[in-house]
Amino acid sequence: MPDQPELTAAGVDPFDERVYRALLTTPSAAPADLAADLGHSPDRVARSLDRLREHGLVGRLAGVRRRYAAIEPQAAVTALVRTRTAELDQVQAAAARLSAVFASAHDTGRDQIELVSGSEALGRWFVRLQQEAEHEIITLDRPPYALTTSNPVEQTAMTRGIQYRAIYAPEALEWPGVLGDIRELVRHGEQARVLPGLRIKLAISDRRLALMPLSLDLTGVRAAVIRPSTLLDGLVDFWEMCWKQALPLDAPAAEELSEEDRTLLALLVGGLKDEAIARQLGWSVRTMRRRMSRLHEMLGAANRFQAGAIAARRGWL
Repeated sequence: MPDQPELTAAGVDPFDERVYRALLTTPSAAPADLAADLGHSPDRVARSLDRLREHGLVGRLAGVRRRYAAIEPQAAVTALVRTRTAELDQVQAAAARLSAVFASAHDTGRDQIELVSGSEALGRWFVRLQQEAEHEIITLDRPPYALTTSNPVEQTAMTRGIQYRAIYAPEALEWPGVLGDIRELVRHGEQARVLPGLRIKLAISDRRLALMPLSLDLTGVRAAVIRPSTLLDGLVDFWEMCWKQALPLDAPAAEELSEEDRTLLALLVGGLKDEAIARQLGWSVRTMRRRMSRLHEMLGAANRFQAGAIAARRGWL
């Protein structure tokens, strides 16, 4: 067996790959048969086999209770890669559609777009957008910030029933005080996720009004106020796509995790560098890496992003 997992890029986590490789060496096996060789419990192996079955790498034998056989790897992995490729093609097609609606709005939808200038005007519009909301606010959030890192309107809006769903860039978590502000908002009802690579700031109210800065340089910034239009529809679709790809930042932790472990996992999911994580937790970099290594071992993960993804899938985040 190779030292490094080889099916990770296809969405198979390292422990599942170990189970798959073990099953390849026998015509069929029950979870208990594989558990002894792998040094893990039959329940964990059974859950892994079910995930492998969802990937199309393993089949369950008809008429036999909890007994599995591996699918021939060349055919099974090829089909899995084809599925992942099709999903990425859909994302690429979505980007092309967004580009088309953006161009269309600039050509024919100017009445639906109002430009505002200056960080103070941007801040006033952000407050107004929330105050006029009747149902929900959805956002893409990343630095820099026009006035302050905190949102003075959100908690009040949530008390009158406004739902907030926010997607944060990892860079936001590195700003002093931001992680604490987010955790406080989550305690009051915000749903928060994190998505590496987020390149824009956006706030949408009731899917009928959006505010988007046109650059991340907030010196003399200009922003677009976007009313019902194909451009607004495209931005809502883009936000929904980001929400599906983002990972939860904060949620109830598994009983076996300490509060420090939960915070460490949240910061790992956020994509922060080792030094930034250690600083947030008040640890040395050496201590942080030792704790991170223990979490990787608990999760069977090869890297920090896998650790976040596996923890979220198991309900640890």
